[in-house]
Amino acid sequence: MASKNVIFQVVLFSICLAMGNSAVFNYPAVFNFGDSNSDTGELAAGLGFQLAPPNGQYYFKIPTGRFCDGRLMVDFLMDAMDLPFLNAYLDSLGLPNFKKGCNFAAAAATILPATASSLCPFSLGVQVSQFLRFKARALELIAKGRKFDRYVPDENIFEKGLYMFDIGQNDLAGAFYSKTLDQILASIPTILVEFEKGVKNLYDQGARYFWIHNTGPLGCLPQNIAKFGTDSSKLDELGCVSAHNQAAKTFNLQLHALCAKLQGQYPDANVTYVDIFTIKSSLISNYSRYGFEQPIMACCGYGGPPLNYDNRVSCGETKTFNGTTISAKACNDSSEYISWDGIHYTETANQYVASQILTGKYSDPPFSDKMPFLLKLKF
Repeated sequence: MASKNVIFQVVLFSICLAMGNSAVFNYPAVFNFGDSNSDTGELAAGLGFQLAPPNGQYYFKIPTGRFCDGRLMVDFLMDAMDLPFLNAYLDSLGLPNFKKGCNFAAAAATILPATASSLCPFSLGVQVSQFLRFKARALELIAKGRKFDRYVPDENIFEKGLYMFDIGQNDLAGAFYSKTLDQILASIPTILVEFEKGVKNLYDQGARYFWIHNTGPLGCLPQNIAKFGTDSSKLDELGCVSAHNQAAKTFNLQLHALCAKLQGQYPDANVTYVDIFTIKSSLISNYSRYGFEQPIMACCGYGGPPLNYDNRVSCGETKTFNGTTISAKACNDSSEYISWDGIHYTETANQYVASQILTGKYSDPPFSDKMPFLLKLKF
């Protein structure tokens, strides 16, 4: 652990050096759209259930609806921008404060509209519709007087806020259960038409700052290896499912092209493409360099090495099959693992990915020469 902390400190020191001669600015708010990688409680709140312990509780100490052992990548990014963690749009418990933004991301969400068999009804189109309702309602409240100023953004914040996207992996990974690789590759343009529609709707509402994450190496998730990687010939040199990663790469190439198109189409906007795939692939292939001991195996799961993943029982669950009770329990030290539950990353892995995003060198256009954030990551 000591060596890992040193590595993160060196990374942050390097980033801070890059800030030396740069202009500093801050986004006043963030509006996030995505799936379980950035869901801070939307699906749990919307469908009325709580994740079983220990999901989302290691750092927060209470059930949070996060599919992780603590903070998500979006939490670290908010922290770096000196903004509070985003409340989920559908979370009505307590008194949510949306002054600095709102999170519409929902676990299992897809870009394409949900179907009757979808695990999550909150597709990107629905999330954008939720935003439109949220904005309209916020402006209605602001117009009634200053009573609600401290809880909702004003119109100026909507125009200057950052619109972040991390979605698409479920469209690809879910399709492998019923389609061939060629069919999935052929469907990508249709998926991105739907994505473009969502961005256009937000632009028409005044959004001008877009931060779009591509999808990570799906073939390296234990869930996909367990299901589709039983034949070693289907695995690459890292032990990841080749077809899933090929789909992710193709999706990312076309998403990158779409971002360039959007930037040309909306010259008064700022469209930033963030290469999550390269960051995560580098982390997995060089895991020991960054202090991790398990690049693929899940921390919270059942079955032991090499994957510790069993699709019959999710992290935190205990079930009985044919008279035998099995439990998916967390490992002793999640900071040694990249994968938390076979699908999502651990808090430690998330903080590494966030630190790399914030260098700016994995973005197009890159922003390392004009680092916009006062980094206050609490590693």
